[in-house]
Amino acid sequence: MLLSTLLAESSFEVISGDVENREISGISIDSRHTGKGELFVCLRGAKTDGHFFADKAYEKGCRVFLTERMLPELPDDALQIKVKDTRRELAVISAVYRGHPSRSLHIIGITGTKGKTTTALLIHSILNASGIKCAYVGSNGVIINGETVETPNTTPESCELQKYFRLMIDSGITHVALEVSSQALDHCRVYGVDFDVAVYTNLYRDHIGPGEHASFDEYKSAKAKLFRDYRSRLVVYNKDDGYAGEIVGDRQDKDSVSFSEKDGKADYCASSVSPFRDSTALGISFVCSHSGKAVGFKLKTPGDFSVYNALAAIAVADSYGISPESSSDILSDTTVTGRFEIVEGLEDRTFIIDYAHNGVSLRSALSVLRSYDPTRIICVFGSVGGRTRERRQQLAEASSELSDYSIITSDNPDFEPPSVITGEIAGFFDKKARYEIIVDREAAVRRAVRMSEPGDIVLFAGKGHERYQLTDGVRVPFSEREIILDECNKIKAEKESDS
Repeated sequence: MLLSTLLAESSFEVISGDVENREISGISIDSRHTGKGELFVCLRGAKTDGHFFADKAYEKGCRVFLTERMLPELPDDALQIKVKDTRRELAVISAVYRGHPSRSLHIIGITGTKGKTTTALLIHSILNASGIKCAYVGSNGVIINGETVETPNTTPESCELQKYFRLMIDSGITHVALEVSSQALDHCRVYGVDFDVAVYTNLYRDHIGPGEHASFDEYKSAKAKLFRDYRSRLVVYNKDDGYAGEIVGDRQDKDSVSFSEKDGKADYCASSVSPFRDSTALGISFVCSHSGKAVGFKLKTPGDFSVYNALAAIAVADSYGISPESSSDILSDTTVTGRFEIVEGLEDRTFIIDYAHNGVSLRSALSVLRSYDPTRIICVFGSVGGRTRERRQQLAEASSELSDYSIITSDNPDFEPPSVITGEIAGFFDKKARYEIIVDREAAVRRAVRMSEPGDIVLFAGKGHERYQLTDGVRVPFSEREIILDECNKIKAEKESDS
């Protein structure tokens, strides 16, 4: 594509060089993976600044640079194009480069503190089971026609996102369930995306600290952008959430539907909510009332939040002509990887893998499990390296208060020593709480399975869908589910040999 065509929708100043008759073969934001003919975009991040790596991109053969300031260290044959915000312009040119694919897709954006992944994947499941080809983008990666690609961020950078949108169209996809994080909204990753439906789940105090948001107000403002700055055809929102009015704003009164467990006047209202548990699994059932009809639902995940996630998915599906009755049949057999995922390994005990990785989500998960009257709750958890002491304190307080026994272990320590992280968490534990530290996560998982007894619920928190452990910047293969099942099989084999 000609550079002049690529920049046709951008505001820019040419610092040096000529944009006319310059062919561009691609767009890059990583100096390690760029090359001749590509446009290198200098992005400023929390930890690095792409402006400092422009010379590395030049060495790889790149000669065209999108920048926020002049880079005197680049040779004279480098074409420098200055813009006010490279993140915003990256989104603009990426959409142009891929032919504005979001305009040809029904994109469903889901935002909120909790429930984004589950809600998006429930929507994905309902639509596909109903004959609508729907892709998914979020914490569990990118799913197109059943094929999954892992991604580093909940919402990919705009250049990657637009690439996936184009791939979806080429693969026959018509709808997309897209998790929209607060960072994505703040950093223009979804700038220029045409949203068909915008969904709001809830808001809690989270993602505040170095490299994230400076304050709760900033975090809240970021979430509100999806409803303030993007005019979707329809808004679906949680009427029970205390921040709904601030987040959704005037969209509550126009082109919107609400869901609730408390307000009978909501468009989709849940009642007769009841938990259930069998020998290895648990879940929740409820009745959804809409337009004078009542439809029963039975979910394979527990807790009130599962009801809210399902209500949001039901409302979205209904907007595409899929009735609540049809959604009920589909959801009765739907599970979400890493989100209250049941691992059926041993009789009379329940093993659950969940992504709960902060104080709010862990406390919520443990509170839900406590409502099922287990003999004991055993909680295996850690804290990601490089995070705030506040998060570790909140995790420790939640587990020491709501678990009967805790195993503190590693969870993506990265460049921080795991023993330092686990020791810091232990320092916040209540003196009366029962716990142990097992730094090696595989050993911790096996220990928890071994010590479980009939009636116990064991929660493996933090890893969720992830199939790796991040250590010293390297993703080491790690499957919690496989380790749990392997240990269960060993226990079964031992019992058979003893009988």
